[in-house]
Amino acid sequence: METKVSSATMEVIIGANRTVLIGERINPTGKKKLAEALRQGDFEIVRLEAKQQVADGADILDVNVGTGGVDEVTMLPKVVKLLMEEVDVPLCFDSGDANALEAALKVYKGKALVNSIKGTEHSLEQLIPLLKEYGAAVIALPADERGIPNDADTRLQIIDRIIERCTKQGVPLEDIIIDGLAMSVGVDSKAGIVTLETIRRIKETYGVNITLGASNVSFSLPGREVINSVYLGMAIEAGVTCPVVDVAKVRKGIMATDLLLGMDRFAKRYLKFTRENQA
Repeated sequence: METKVSSATMEVIIGANRTVLIGERINPTGKKKLAEALRQGDFEIVRLEAKQQVADGADILDVNVGTGGVDEVTMLPKVVKLLMEEVDVPLCFDSGDANALEAALKVYKGKALVNSIKGTEHSLEQLIPLLKEYGAAVIALPADERGIPNDADTRLQIIDRIIERCTKQGVPLEDIIIDGLAMSVGVDSKAGIVTLETIRRIKETYGVNITLGASNVSFSLPGREVINSVYLGMAIEAGVTCPVVDVAKVRKGIMATDLLLGMDRFAKRYLKFTRENQA
């Protein structure tokens, strides 16, 4: 199944026999300099992060401006306008504020990706009309009023509800991307397995595209990059097609994973990347 998102000048097809990379770095969570810059209305860090991520190989940029002292309804569309001038790749609007999402969708030229919709009645009621009106694709989280389930069965029940509501109200199935929701194995040793099972079952049941913030799996542990890299390869094999990642750190490993999973005919993309990035 193919999910198409676009900017004014570029279309990206998710699910077209390669792993699509969603760059995660425009997010003030845990980044004091970026958070303060946003509060001051200084977009230089955002601009530099966007350009660097695209240079590193990001296919889509996730855009999150949510931090204390920032009005997302005002800030998100401002950042979106800036990024449309600075980079060609499509954007993913990452906010829990429906008003901020609508403000961004109004100014965006292209087909955006919205991150994210949940299985709560509040989220479904607020976001489905926006998705339909603006023709956006969406990332759906298997979480509801009870939080994030720690078993695949309950996660699938939530996804069933989200997909049923979205498709009945006119959001095409191919425009719904599911987040497998990685959780820290430092907190729950079975968390990684539950997410992989969720991903496999989503793929088998719906065949839709699947995303993952894989770095969550190593939260609170040392040696995070090794854990993240290994887990990301496992998740792609299970069915993830468009992970949210720090592209500079994981791109080579993901290209090797695509190669080993038969998604890189004659190793053309891997060899090209290696030639262009030799130290």
